[in-house]
Amino acid sequence: MAKQISDLKLGILGGGQLGRMIIQEAINYNVTTLVLDPDADAPCKHICNHFTTGSISDYDSVYNFGKKADIITIEIEKVNIEALEQLEKEGKLVFPQARVIRLIQDKGIQKQFFKENDIPTAPFQLVSNKRELVNPNFPFPYMLKQRKDGYDGKGVMKINNIADIDNAFDSPSLIEELVDFEKEVAIIVARNSNGEMKTFPMVEMEFNAEANLVEFLISPSTYPDDLQHKAEEIAKNVALALNITGILAVEMFITKNGDILVNELAPRPHNSGHQTIEGNFVSQFEQHLRAIYNLPLGDTRSRSNAVMINLLGEKGHEGVAVYEGLEKIMAIEGVYVHLYGKKYTKPFRKMGHVTIVDQNREQAIEKANLVKDTLKVIS
Repeated sequence: MAKQISDLKLGILGGGQLGRMIIQEAINYNVTTLVLDPDADAPCKHICNHFTTGSISDYDSVYNFGKKADIITIEIEKVNIEALEQLEKEGKLVFPQARVIRLIQDKGIQKQFFKENDIPTAPFQLVSNKRELVNPNFPFPYMLKQRKDGYDGKGVMKINNIADIDNAFDSPSLIEELVDFEKEVAIIVARNSNGEMKTFPMVEMEFNAEANLVEFLISPSTYPDDLQHKAEEIAKNVALALNITGILAVEMFITKNGDILVNELAPRPHNSGHQTIEGNFVSQFEQHLRAIYNLPLGDTRSRSNAVMINLLGEKGHEGVAVYEGLEKIMAIEGVYVHLYGKKYTKPFRKMGHVTIVDQNREQAIEKANLVKDTLKVIS
């Protein structure tokens, strides 16, 4: 008899908010969850079945943890790949596959993958150190991105002129032609081991310029259907070229002349899909479980217009988190609050998100602005 979903233990590398929301869906299927995280008080600690404190970048920690699970997944890419490769050799199911995580960990290799597979992306150049930034293949200004360890806006900077190079990253990086884009959008695509594939509707993103984090997300997009269909096909082509199992977030730019350029990939549930919990028939977290357990994929259609706001720690506040204005925004119809279980706040730390759903798009945006102005994470 084939094993049921509840018979296969799920190991999650990383115990932050993404792992927490995966577990919240896994509970509905009686899945036993194991979590490895270096933080003894990580958000997942109190809702998983087994929590281990340890480094997700250390070979022995990841290998020994993985031996206890049947399926292993991630909530962050910065994990020990060699341990995952060994676990795969020993028959453990690792999704996304170790080779996919290895590719995503290096933005330079990721960009070369785009080029080799005819995936539209901005022109780029790989550099070893900041001395190579003086004579780029394209004019100032341009974007500089560290090849490894960048996340949540870290490891990215704009180089306006030669004077900026003095403060530039002095490590293997890539430089990228500055894209004159109209909007940053994202498509989340899921693929199971049978090859079934489904995309969520395209979403539009607004960024916090200071923190370089997604602050405001609107779903579904109002771009023309043909452009949205083109973006969905690009996302599917990326998933096929990777031969990935699981969820893949494909972040893209819509240029001012209507072109679509792929910016970056995330092979896991992603910030650009949080609104799917209330806004779609299936959430990105349940869809990820369906994909890695090789189950039929769920209905990705939108139930309603949905706007998602990241709750970031306020500037000038560091300490035990206080959610100012929480009761006020909970009185607004269609507002759903998700706090991440983090005891301490600091400037721009992701402390939670709020989703606002409304059949009227403009009303959803109006409510979202009210929530943004009212709810503050202070100490």
